Amino acid sequence: MAEKSSKTSPAEFIRQVQTETSKVVWPTRQETITTAIFVGIMMVILSLFFLLVDTGFGSLVSWLLTLA
Repeated sequence: MAEKSSKTSPAEFIRQVQTETSKVVWPTRQETITTAIFVGIMMVILSLFFLLVDTGFGSLVSWLLTLA
């Protein structure tokens, strides 16, 4: 049978959270800015790509419907 685990008290939980949070390596301001810029650039590139693909498929479907 599974062993019943004891509940963690709220104070112990807070202590554990603080301990784990202190282990986190937070990004520097420069890393955050660089990543945000990269995400913005990729968003624009992918938006344009999907716009072109959608326009192409839309044109193809319109052309196919004119054949019917």
